Amino acid sequence: MLDRELPDLPVRAVLDDVTGALAEHGTAVLVAPPGTGKTTLVPLALAAQGLRVVVAEPRRLAARAAAQRMATLLGEDVGQRVGYAVRGDRRRSARTVVEVVTSGLLVRRLQGDPELSGVDVVVLDECHERHLDADLLLALLLDARAGLRPDLRLLATSATVAAGRVAELLGDAPVLEAHARTHPVRTAHVPPNRGERIEACVARAVGTALAEQDGDVLAFLPGAAEIRRVAGYLDGSDVDVLPLHGRLPRGQQDAALRVGDRRRVVLATAVAESSLTVPGVRAVVDSGLARVSRVDTRRGLSGLATVRVSAAVADQRAGRAGRQGPGVVYRCWPEHEHSTLPAHLEPEIRTADLTRLALELACWGTPDGAALEWWDAPPAGALAAGREVLRGLGALDASGAVTERGRRMAGLGLHPRLARALLDGAERAGTGVAAEVVALLDDDALAGEVDVDSALARLRRGGPGSERWRREVRRLRSLVPEHRGNGDAALVVALAQPERLARRRDAESAVYLMASGTAVQLPAGAGVRGAEWLAVAVADRSPGSAHGTVRLAAPADEELARDAAPALVTTADEVGWVDGDVRAVRVERLGAITLAERPIRDPDPAAVRRALLEGLRTEGLELLDWSDGARRLRQRLAFLHATLGDPWPAVDDASLLSAVDTWLEPELSAARRRADLRIPAATALRRLVPWSVAGRLDELAPERVEVPSGSRIQVDYTDHPVLPVKLQEVFGWSEAPRIADGRVPLVLHLLSPAGRPAAVTSDLRSFWANGYHQVRAELRGRYPKHPWPEDPTTATPTRRTKRS
Repeated sequence: MLDRELPDLPVRAVLDDVTGALAEHGTAVLVAPPGTGKTTLVPLALAAQGLRVVVAEPRRLAARAAAQRMATLLGEDVGQRVGYAVRGDRRRSARTVVEVVTSGLLVRRLQGDPELSGVDVVVLDECHERHLDADLLLALLLDARAGLRPDLRLLATSATVAAGRVAELLGDAPVLEAHARTHPVRTAHVPPNRGERIEACVARAVGTALAEQDGDVLAFLPGAAEIRRVAGYLDGSDVDVLPLHGRLPRGQQDAALRVGDRRRVVLATAVAESSLTVPGVRAVVDSGLARVSRVDTRRGLSGLATVRVSAAVADQRAGRAGRQGPGVVYRCWPEHEHSTLPAHLEPEIRTADLTRLALELACWGTPDGAALEWWDAPPAGALAAGREVLRGLGALDASGAVTERGRRMAGLGLHPRLARALLDGAERAGTGVAAEVVALLDDDALAGEVDVDSALARLRRGGPGSERWRREVRRLRSLVPEHRGNGDAALVVALAQPERLARRRDAESAVYLMASGTAVQLPAGAGVRGAEWLAVAVADRSPGSAHGTVRLAAPADEELARDAAPALVTTADEVGWVDGDVRAVRVERLGAITLAERPIRDPDPAAVRRALLEGLRTEGLELLDWSDGARRLRQRLAFLHATLGDPWPAVDDASLLSAVDTWLEPELSAARRRADLRIPAATALRRLVPWSVAGRLDELAPERVEVPSGSRIQVDYTDHPVLPVKLQEVFGWSEAPRIADGRVPLVLHLLSPAGRPAAVTSDLRSFWANGYHQVRAELRGRYPKHPWPEDPTTATPTRRTKRS
């Protein structure tokens, strides 16, 4: 096959080792940095051994570019000995011996043909990027190789040296390395100025690079929107500004990958980190940001999030500046922040929505994935959430097995939500509008506006991205029968994301409540402002934001919401404690959105009782009728429980609330509202005291105690039992009374004739001997009409003055 001389790239030195390792072991790992030729020369060398090779790339752009490069090396067009296949685009022939495909497409092919008939070697390129489809593909290939295809050879290639785990998965495969010929790269930091957007900072750094360096400039940005904004900042520069991302038309992608006639600034996403080689680059500008899949299961939000790059990715991006000579990388963050970058980004399988993965696993026959070997196993919670979504879409049955509808959805090559929108939307809204909306929702770069209808109108008129959109619309229309429908784009959106149907909180608000329970807000100037209902297609949430933000939505109404999401419509009687009283209403909801409610005339008595208990727990037992006597009784019972224990009852709030059946019945079950809770607490509390000890209550914890003067003084049980009594009334007492079968002495608060505390004691004998004389000296002059005898132990107790 290699009838032409291959370029002298570093990987040539290990080609024989690679082919030999695969022949001997059946598996191997090749570690080679970008620019070494691993993506193009290795498949050609394997094909030269008479093997039919499939190369799995993580991205469509990389797959097409790799096939084009290999075909060029052979001096022929793509589709002859080297072909490719990506979703919606395929070029191959009977002569094709090397086919480059996306990882997701190879998963689908493997599902249809687990033996991969006619394939001798699968090359898993750029496996270090840890894309979800690539991790799934590796697990399925290992399973196929362990059973149906033990002769299938697997080669994993990586741009980083962290290859130990994948080598272990491949049966302790030999690890081979090819070293790139690189030049020194100087690092400069160009952080944003105060208040400066990252796009403006990148444009400023590009200007610096053009002024200081020769050659082309490669700038890394997180997404297509940022690329457009930086291109706007650079408009008018005396260079060619070329975007490079996966959603561009093929001609624009190819232009960025060719040497130009003038100096170029290539504005690229992560696709240019390792999968592609951009020629002529001598300076790299790194925004320090990347876009990754994230899911917020609790809020029902998922999609792409902008995050800081890892240190490994930053180094890989910087290396692009040193391929052809000494270069410079301009990093758009402060130097001191570099050490805070994560070492590696988390694998997508740990952070992404796993609904699509769950469907593929069900199609493979292992819904929980437990039968497979994983680089990193999918998180159980996220996988379970994905299966729950699939059951709601009808893709899985109650046991978790894939249904015929589920297999059809998987075969469409779309996320299951979009597959459902295409299948059901075609029947109800019409095949044409269903295909148009799904093609829009599946391409995050197509919609620059919030309003779905406006985005569709622009694309139909031939606006930016319309060629790619129309091509995908044609593909989708070919997958489903032709139907006529009502043409309602919002219905198709709602079929894809029924949990994101949203209703405005009030007439003046831009905040909507989604059926999932998450609040989202329309950005200022959104074309759908004023709509009471929205079918939200895309929403995200920035860290620290109170609400999510609507990025793409269509105006809807309640009728459409009911039609699109009948499974979310529920009617329930709700009886609870709301705003300080029992509230009993019959509520109709769509998810978390209240559609209607009306009072219930005769609510379930048990539910009312639960609501009243909720009120008691929320607002406290003060809702009962607490007379002074009831409060004193509670204090006496608390004292006896603390001192003597059982059978005296505990009367703290928690204990009383747990024993309502004992002490608040039958009044509680007869109550219907807050006012009915004015139950006499004293009567209720006595129900807690067992009859066997009830007769001893006044003996063990007397409410009043008779003192030597003859007065019956009330005991204060608030904390420790206290007897507040005027000092003259206890003359002659030598000891304080004891209660609770003599276990506890009363603490005497001895009062002055005016009723103010003069002394505190539970040891009267000691007080008479030591403390009394000081009190007498201080008070006899102030209260001369009252007796202050020298010897209080023999004096006559009195509650009167001397004269009376």
